[in-house]
Amino acid sequence: MAQNDMDQDILKVLFNEEEIHRRVEEMGRELFSRFQGRDPLFVGVLNGCFMFMADLVRASGLKSELEFIGVSSYQDATRSSGVVQITRDMQRDITGRELIIVEDILDSGNTLAFLSNYLMSKGASSITIVTMLDKPSRREKAVRADMAGFVVPDEFVVGYGLDYRQMYRNLPYIGVLKPEVYSK
Repeated sequence: MAQNDMDQDILKVLFNEEEIHRRVEEMGRELFSRFQGRDPLFVGVLNGCFMFMADLVRASGLKSELEFIGVSSYQDATRSSGVVQITRDMQRDITGRELIIVEDILDSGNTLAFLSNYLMSKGASSITIVTMLDKPSRREKAVRADMAGFVVPDEFVVGYGLDYRQMYRNLPYIGVLKPEVYSK
């Protein structure tokens, strides 16, 4: 593991680089089986999806297009406010398209419930939700992932795209942030 100045803020590593790589490869193969010969549109939820989405799209081997949407429900907090705002809308027409929403973590479900309704209202023919992490203990909305990399406990996780105040996204692993870091 490369040395960095963030490791001291991590309580414990939940998933290392190798575990993440193996799981993303498995998920890619499953997406290939589900969507082979079709033309899905991967829709990444910014900013947290960027590492996962890049790896997942490569692992899937699907002939597909990419799009991104920016949403926020945290506003630099550690818990969802419940109010979802679009910070960057998609640039293309999705009418009749099969969408694969790629998200870093599904916890409260507020963001994905909002996005699913929003994208269906814009004409998507179907939505498949793929998330790197699933935190069911925090669910407020009846949303479930069609595919999840790992289930995580109710702890504040960072790394591999997940952040705290826009930091820690570049950690190559997923770890639990020490409470004293975010309770300052």
